[in-house]
Amino acid sequence: FGFSIKISTGAGAFVCGESTALMSSLEGRVGRPRPKYVHTVEKGFRDRPSALNNVETWANVPVIIARGAEWFASIGTEKSKGTKVFSLVGKIRNSGLVEVPMGTALREIIYDIGNGTLDGRAFKAVQTGGPSGGCIPEEFIDTPVDYEQLTKLGSIMGSGGMIVMDQDTCMVNLARYFMEFLVEESCGQCVPCREGLKRLLQILTDICEGNGREEHMGLLEELCLVLRDFSLCGLGKTAPNPIMSTLRYFREEYEAHIRDHQCPALVCKGLVPAPCQNACPAGIDVPSYVALIGHGRYQEAVELIRQDNPFPWVCGLICVHPCEKVCSRGEVDKPISIRSLKGFAAKYAATMGGYEKKKLAPLREEKVAVIGSGPAGLTAAYFLAREGYPVTVFEAAPLAGGMLRVGIPEYRLPKEFVETEIESIKALGVEIKTNTPIGRDVTLDDLRNEGFSAFYFAVGAHKGFRLNIEGESDFDGVMDCIDFLRKVNLSEEVDVGQRVVVVGGGYSSMDASRTCVRLGVPEIHIVYRRSKDEMPAMEEEVREAEEEGVKIDYLTIPKRVKGRDGKVTHLECIRAELGERDESGRRRPIPIKGTEFDIEADTIILSIGQTVDMAHIIDAQDIGVTPRNTFRVNPETFQTKIPDVFAGGDCVTGPASVIEAIGAGKKAARTIHRYLRGKPLEKKIYHAVKRMKVEQIEVSDEEKETLKRPDIPMLDMKKRKTTFEEAELGLTEEMAKNEAKRCLRCDLHE
Repeated sequence: FGFSIKISTGAGAFVCGESTALMSSLEGRVGRPRPKYVHTVEKGFRDRPSALNNVETWANVPVIIARGAEWFASIGTEKSKGTKVFSLVGKIRNSGLVEVPMGTALREIIYDIGNGTLDGRAFKAVQTGGPSGGCIPEEFIDTPVDYEQLTKLGSIMGSGGMIVMDQDTCMVNLARYFMEFLVEESCGQCVPCREGLKRLLQILTDICEGNGREEHMGLLEELCLVLRDFSLCGLGKTAPNPIMSTLRYFREEYEAHIRDHQCPALVCKGLVPAPCQNACPAGIDVPSYVALIGHGRYQEAVELIRQDNPFPWVCGLICVHPCEKVCSRGEVDKPISIRSLKGFAAKYAATMGGYEKKKLAPLREEKVAVIGSGPAGLTAAYFLAREGYPVTVFEAAPLAGGMLRVGIPEYRLPKEFVETEIESIKALGVEIKTNTPIGRDVTLDDLRNEGFSAFYFAVGAHKGFRLNIEGESDFDGVMDCIDFLRKVNLSEEVDVGQRVVVVGGGYSSMDASRTCVRLGVPEIHIVYRRSKDEMPAMEEEVREAEEEGVKIDYLTIPKRVKGRDGKVTHLECIRAELGERDESGRRRPIPIKGTEFDIEADTIILSIGQTVDMAHIIDAQDIGVTPRNTFRVNPETFQTKIPDVFAGGDCVTGPASVIEAIGAGKKAARTIHRYLRGKPLEKKIYHAVKRMKVEQIEVSDEEKETLKRPDIPMLDMKKRKTTFEEAELGLTEEMAKNEAKRCLRCDLHE
């Protein structure tokens, strides 16, 4: 005699608890789950053997009978036979039910079937098995999916749920979400499950709201073990999986919530003033200055920005605006044009009397030396000067500003704008010595003898990489992108001929190609080895380069430099196709045999990355250098192995954006201040601080429907292509006010 029961709970992992409870109900008794060790195949409905399976299992029976057990066993792995249906959902392009053979790799399911994550965001983890399944991180994406492998990773097959998560998923909040569901699903019969789940949810909620304590992580682990070992049914025994797996693989996120009061994914409302502010490396109070602009209080907006960033005008023109990528308005239509609003306010303030001079702390005795006058170095100098320290900035080049002056073309960043903001830093008492390389003529010991008490290295990554292909060093006409841009910015004569090929797809390659347009070069190619979707440069820069006549050859790999009489004539390339994803998460370009072709070139400009030139820093090895040719520092304090020496910016992270350099300089200044005051160095991330509360702008319903993100006015195309005048004209006052009204004011929402 057999009796089958099917329970449609949406979570197959719970079937042993809820289904046995239903068996009891059918028998006329109180519906309570049985202990897991009482197997229904031995003693089920009315104490008789009962087949207790879900619909998916029963659906396999007819085809096995029709085709035979050997056919079924030929599919899958040695211990996990057949196929499995997964509900593929989450941050995935193609969602739905998919059936694959057991042993299919997670990567194949997510990328080949699911077509990868939404909007090209970085894959972070996948949760399998329904609400009580575990989270598997990116490092195990090549794992074959079967019962044994999932169990080994701390997850389960369960109901066949497969939830894909990207970089914007908070793993702590995710665990909290599943605990909410599991608390509701618990029948409450056994104490470990009934009380333990509630306590786990309470702890996770405290952590997400910023009330977490160090002992909470240990308590979570202890409670999870109690539930797993002493719960009566499968729900309680598997319920700890979301917490245990996220603690196992994403422990640093728990630590960030508890120790740093920061949610790295910008999700937890109790820790995030607003997504835009938290995404800003400098921690600028974005919603408040946007609101001030909407109220017409432009000078106040700029001074609010300058509490966290001494370069509002620079960033208003060239910032890569990570704030806009997380802007909540983007979920409605388009993100707020935050960068352009900053540029509008800064330009207004600069032309209406200049920036206000910041108040300084009383003058201190300890002198600080900053090596490098790029955005990281000058930002550190700015904040240290405000703390009262005498600061001297040493710059090897003839002009201060680093890449702001020599690496970014004038059509994007006019020199006078940079000079205006450097002067505002000098006005605080910061001394800048140009043509003074540290390590060649002056050593750190020399500076110590002059009374300097702390040092901050902020040298840029100005040395370009080579292609290392045949012919690269055999002919004149192959040059580094940064060298090319430096010569143009310093008004040196540069002859690149009539045909230029730029190799690379980042910001500098766009700058180099568009600079060539303005130099009158008639034929310009950008060669990039991947597709447009993988290109690092911002979408608007790529579009503007193409509008100006630059041709971009995607999926093209340089193979050989050709020349004649010692001069470059061609770049031989080969077409490529995208293969499997590499460690960066992008699909690897694979050359297609027999597709070689030549591009004519008088000059080949290489823009495939930069590194720090440590050759002229004679103290570098004593300070400590990594294999990547960057300074080795404590990642939390920026201190090197020499206690009075700190480093940050490109010389630690490698090439990064201006706003990231500014954020690094700001954080390093705080650490150096604590060092000089004899305080313990804070081993934590500096979370964003809300600077002020600005009232919301009243906008009528009719106006809300008409407000749209504006197109930034551009210089006439003829002038754009023939002069180095500023290409972006910026927002008008009316446009700026209207754009500020579009802000949803996430910072005011509880």
